[in-house]
Parts: sequence; C-alpha cells; structure tokens
Amino acid sequence: MNCKKYPDWRTCLLALPLVLLSCSSSKIFRSAKRELLTDKTIHAAHIGISVYDVNSAKFIFDHQGDQYFVPASNTKIPSCYAAMKYLGDSLSAFKYVRRGNDTIIIEGTGSPDLLHPDFKQQNAFNFLKQFRHIVFSTRFYSEFLGSGWAWNDYKDYYMAQRSEFPVYGNIATFKSNSDGTIDIIPSYFRRSIQPNGQLKYKDGFSVEKTFDANVFSLAQGAAKIVEVPFSPKIEDVAAMLADTLKVSVEMSLLKLEMPAQEFKSRPVDSVLTRMMHRSDNFFAEQMLLMVSKTVEGVLNDRAAIDLLLKTDLASLPQKPRWVDGSGLSRYNLFTPRDFVTILDKMRSEFGMERIKTIFPTGGEGTISSYYQEEKGQIFAKTGTLSGVVALSGYLYTKKGKLLLFSVLVNNHNGSATDVRKAVEKFLRKTRNIN
Repeated sequence: MNCKKYPDWRTCLLALPLVLLSCSSSKIFRSAKRELLTDKTIHAAHIGISVYDVNSAKFIFDHQGDQYFVPASNTKIPSCYAAMKYLGDSLSAFKYVRRGNDTIIIEGTGSPDLLHPDFKQQNAFNFLKQFRHIVFSTRFYSEFLGSGWAWNDYKDYYMAQRSEFPVYGNIATFKSNSDGTIDIIPSYFRRSIQPNGQLKYKDGFSVEKTFDANVFSLAQGAAKIVEVPFSPKIEDVAAMLADTLKVSVEMSLLKLEMPAQEFKSRPVDSVLTRMMHRSDNFFAEQMLLMVSKTVEGVLNDRAAIDLLLKTDLASLPQKPRWVDGSGLSRYNLFTPRDFVTILDKMRSEFGMERIKTIFPTGGEGTISSYYQEEKGQIFAKTGTLSGVVALSGYLYTKKGKLLLFSVLVNNHNGSATDVRKAVEKFLRKTRNIN
C-alpha cells in the first residue's frame, strides 16, 4: 500500500493492517507479509509480532502485539527473570539446623539439583552423608502437577512433578543392559516393579506407571531406556534418601527452628542455562518455587506469580494470565509486547553478557537446527505446543543495533518445523533491514 496516496498520515496508518513507524518498519512489514502472514502453513493462524529497537527505545514493528497468545515455553522467560532477580549467585539446596554431631533437621527449598544426572558434583549430597540421622521438616503448599497440565502426559519425561525436595530430577530411569537386565535409578524403585519384580527383557521393554502411586509395570517392548516421572511424595523421598545415604531419615510437620543455615550447592546460572537451552520444564517449575520460598517464605508458585505481577512486572503493557513456571499449561496468556518488555528489563537489570550465557544462540539448544548463520547474533527462547510456535529474544542487526522481538503463533494446523522456518526467514530479513 502506498502511503503517498493519503493526504493525512493518520488516515494512512488506520488504513494499514499493521502499525508502521518508519521506512525500516515498512520493509519489515513487507517481509512479515511475505514470510509469515501469507505463508501457506500459518496464514489462517493467529499471529502476533513485536520488534523493539533498543537504541531508539521504540517499537519499530508491531502486528497484534497487544493480543493474547498461549506462549508455551516462552513462559520460561518471566520465570528466568524471577530467578535471576531473586535467587542470587548460588542455589540454596536446603535450610538446616544441626542437632549435635549426628543429626540434622532440613527443610526443602525446591532446589532441583540433588542427585540430578546433569550434575556430577554433588556437594549437598556429600554434606548430608556425614550425618547418621536426618529429619525432614516438610511444608509444601503447591500441587505436584501445575494448573492446566495435560493429565495424560503424567508418564512423559517432560512433565516431571514439582516438589519441595526433589531428588534425581523426580525422574525414575529404566535402562537396558546388553544381557537384557534392567537397571533402575534410583534403585529404591526396584521394589515397586510389577509383576513380581520382572527385570529382564532381551529385546527391549516398556514402562507403565499408576497415576497417583509409584508402582511401575514393565512389559516387552522396543525401548532400551525409559524415563518416567515419579510421584515425589515426601515419604518416598525420605525412603530414597535413606536408601542412598544409608542413614535413618524421618519426617516432621514441625516448622524448622530459627536461626537456620543454608547450604549452597552450585551457581544459579548453571541451572538457568540448562533450563533455557533445552527448555527444561522441571527446572523452570522448581526455579519459580525457589523464588516463592525466597521472597514469600513458602513453596507456592501462585504466591511468586502474584507478587511478581504486583511488583517487578506490574508495568507490563497487558497484564498476563500466568499460571506456571514452564509453559506446559495452555491457561497461560501473554502478549508479544509483554515479552519484549520483560526482555528489556532483563537486559537493563542484568546485562547482555549474562543473558548471552543463559539464552541459547544459533545452532545451540532448542534452536540447534536454526539460525546457524546468526550464531552470536541471536539469543532466543523457543516455545512449542500442538498448534503453538513461539520465539522471543534478542537480535543484533548487520549494523550492530540490538532488537528485542517476540513472534507468537497460535492455532496453526501445519508442521511446527515449517512455522519455525518461516519465522527464521522473517528474522533474517529483519536483521538485514536494520
């Protein structure tokens, strides 16, 4: 559309389907129309795009940026912001009070790293080994499963349940050996196998689990390794620790006496980097719980979200509906402008150098197959559910400008790969324009 035909620029803007703020915006509009808005895979989908120029402090392109979308794992962006803001440099593995030389009373902080296979160094575990008797002070105020999570995904590795004192990532791992025998981590669950503890399957196996109990059934199948979330009931966690540490462990409903000490396990960013690079739902959920514990004194994701929306994120352009830390829930609703605003807060409060170590760049993490030519020039978080593709992050242009962007696609009925490729083409053109 040629704006010169309109005598008044306001009439021109009203006539356009998108908001165009400059000549560069005009070029971006043409790119968006060509690469995204008329793409055969997503032309009938709901799509929102916001692009913000840090240097000029202006949105240089905005298409339905104030509309709400299901963001999928882009929800991890505000969760990451909260963790960077409130968790300090190191994770608090647990709070504790000593009772003599042999006994320790501990309270969970939600830290996700104890005996997690990602972390070979286990300082917290080694610290606990020196005691003969451990008492759990248990006080958990959230549900194991998040609001709006798909209940029938409870057996899938990506939906590990939340808890106050996670161990092994709240995942039971079944692995076949060359002779067909099955190893189980944690070994505590060997006693929970049905029928009759059968643990040898020559050609592969499958695993089923009851919904609300840690009872596993193995059968002949094709898999050589299976990861199944277990229900992190504190009595099972206590029994697992007793089994692993070879000490006595008991539970107590009494509140931990003060003053308590904190055991610091590892750098916060070592978890956030994994969380953002592979879009780890479990880490995201636990990080939000840890924020709640830090600022509100309780392990409750709702408490953390409510506080953040009333304080640090109160200035978001559109108030989101935010219900979990990971984005597994379709109840989450954010706008592209919301994400751009959060990204800008992260940049201004924490600096790009820290962000570059946490967000994946081209050829890494969940964008390992994309933006390889833009390695070191794009840092972004993906989001995917059925019918949903999202990408929000930071983009350096060929001229060195820093752009913040959010592209949210809902209700597409095609291939997620095709949508991602279309978004990739659009962002590459945007990088060349500015």
